[in-house]
Amino acid sequence: MILIFLDHFMTNTTQTEIEAAAFRQLIKHLQEHTDVQNIDLMNLAGFCRNCLAKWYAAAASEQGLHINYDQAREHIYGMPYQNWKDQYQQEATPEAQARFNNKPS
Repeated sequence: MILIFLDHFMTNTTQTEIEAAAFRQLIKHLQEHTDVQNIDLMNLAGFCRNCLAKWYAAAASEQGLHINYDQAREHIYGMPYQNWKDQYQQEATPEAQARFNNKPS
């Protein structure tokens, strides 16, 4: 009930600013938790850092800006993707890979 009340008085700009702040916090959280592997994110939540990068690039495109996939991934990962991969990516466990491969498309 409170959310409906607040939403009634929230401007589009305020809502966008709140959503942007939440997105920035999500990105910061993922950058700080490098132990969380993308395959685990995909298996648990159905999206990963690469998905966020694709969504980021698509949102930029909707605003008339061109951000390629590599640029978007660097923004999401906080460094070039290859650097993140070399430093933090672990080999997927057979169980995680099997779970990923058996997900309905």
